[in-house]
Amino acid sequence: MAAFRGSSAPASRRPQKPDADAARIVVPFEDNRVLTQLLGEFDSHLALIEDRLGIGAHAHGNVIILTGPAPACMIARDVLEKLYSRISKGDAVGAGDFDGLIRHARSGGPESDGQAQVATRRRVVKARTPMQSTYMRAIDKYDLVFGVGPAGTGKTYIAVAFAAQCLERGMVERIILSRPAVEAGERLGFLPGDMRDKVDPYLRPLYDALYDVLPPEKVERDLETGVIEIAPLAFMRGRTLSNAFVILDEAQNTSSMQMKMFLTRLGEGSKMVVTGDPTQIDLPPGMTSGLEEAVRLLDGVDDIKAVRFENADIVRRDLVAKIVTAYDKAK
Repeated sequence: MAAFRGSSAPASRRPQKPDADAARIVVPFEDNRVLTQLLGEFDSHLALIEDRLGIGAHAHGNVIILTGPAPACMIARDVLEKLYSRISKGDAVGAGDFDGLIRHARSGGPESDGQAQVATRRRVVKARTPMQSTYMRAIDKYDLVFGVGPAGTGKTYIAVAFAAQCLERGMVERIILSRPAVEAGERLGFLPGDMRDKVDPYLRPLYDALYDVLPPEKVERDLETGVIEIAPLAFMRGRTLSNAFVILDEAQNTSSMQMKMFLTRLGEGSKMVVTGDPTQIDLPPGMTSGLEEAVRLLDGVDDIKAVRFENADIVRRDLVAKIVTAYDKAK
């Protein structure tokens, strides 16, 4: 069946203004079943292309017609052809894949520095912004990486996915995930239950990421055997973490002494990723964030890299980026 535009197309699809200098590119596709997936429900993926690139994108039979500025139309054609190829190979493609490829193409970087990815048995995580690609390559290259920036940029999720990839490939023997629990002082005693009951709610985002990139049965087994360890920051004192992938999340809420303690746990054969958002510091007034201090002190040190995300790198959804920007302006 030929692809077609349904009558229920989103109301946001507006006709493009005529432009005497506009290009018109016709992109043909052989398999209409694959093309239907490429278009998305009610051509929603074409709507995203129109919105992001400011062009017209219309399906007609087994072709997509692109109209608008030539550079933007060429980006759209490249994105459509790449994602059509992925779907043909059996990959699932969603709006995030379109958004990621468009962001990379518009960044102006060379093709060889295109979209990076992390692969586990359960999921392939493709970078959705150029800075995510930079972050993935930094984790691959350096022993210690700081991922600094606002919520929604994928800092923690990518780090956990990379840890899972390294574990599956035998590059490390275990994964250790940590967070400051409750607050920087980690006062857990007043909470009900045993230690796991006390800390689990504060470590839940790390659990969620693990279950998303690894089979649930593997996560459960590895948690039981200690191959994967999730613990509050206080549990790291006095240890040497060798042959491990170590992640410290919410690091903006560490004190200077806590951060130094954590960083000096790094042992032979290990990688460490430290993530945090300096705009969400919950430390008492006047206390220096260990994250900000560490990034400053370790700038330029070999085998250490700091990757800084901006509001433009937020990938959860456009509304989240708008919320963060609004709060930043109010400061």
